Amino acid sequence: MSEGKSARVLVVTSGKGGVGKTTSTAAMGAALAHLGEKVVVVDFDVGLRNLDLVLGAERRVVFDLINVINGVAKLQQALIRDKRLENLYLLPASQTRDKDALSEEGVAKVIAELRTKFDWIVCDSPAGIERGATLAMRHADAAIIVTNPEVSSVRDSDRIIGLLDSKTERAERGECVDKHLLITRYHPWRAARGEMLSIEDVLEILSIPLLGIIPESEEVLRASNVGSPVTVNAALSAPARAYFDATRRLKGEQIPMQIPNESRGIFNKLFGRKAA
Repeated sequence: MSEGKSARVLVVTSGKGGVGKTTSTAAMGAALAHLGEKVVVVDFDVGLRNLDLVLGAERRVVFDLINVINGVAKLQQALIRDKRLENLYLLPASQTRDKDALSEEGVAKVIAELRTKFDWIVCDSPAGIERGATLAMRHADAAIIVTNPEVSSVRDSDRIIGLLDSKTERAERGECVDKHLLITRYHPWRAARGEMLSIEDVLEILSIPLLGIIPESEEVLRASNVGSPVTVNAALSAPARAYFDATRRLKGEQIPMQIPNESRGIFNKLFGRKAA
């Protein structure tokens, strides 16, 4: 861990499944590592486990988060170092257990140990408001709420914001979890035709700072299919650039917010709104 820096626990969460949480966790975890941070991504989706697939590490999983919680393995045995980025590590979920295998004390102990080893601990939360999701956000200093610009996704995200304000350690201490909105799968032409919510609509409903807008792109799916984050596999693509910008904003850099514009293949600046 870098001297003089305190580790930050970041949860990547959403109310609805299929919005791009795991791909965003991998993309931003890799981007943070690329920017010089020592990062561990932790898969809390016990029983489903996809983060190892997106990172191309599925054949290297020997021990997992539940093994560490149960004392079957030491943390160091379960951590998998990325082959492309030496600063990036994965702590996989168990595929054979259910979410009840996660204990509050066990998770607290693992997070405390990870804080001594890493700059960023990025927790990939399961969708919804069940036990796995509340445990993933329990120790968070900051949260990225991933949403698609669609009514059901945005409404479910609103419920997650409520949980972050009530079910976390910070909330119980009367403090706030820093909340950031990441809008994924944005189609400029569909938004223009009113087939999905506009960025302004989403911001008005959720009222949290906008971290980034990730355009719909086959590059994201292609990267997942080959087991590589899009920020590594296609670093110059539009979604990768959007993820890098979002990651820099997360680190505190002031980067103008831009809305993907399909017609000219560029990004339009989003004026009049302050980025997260």
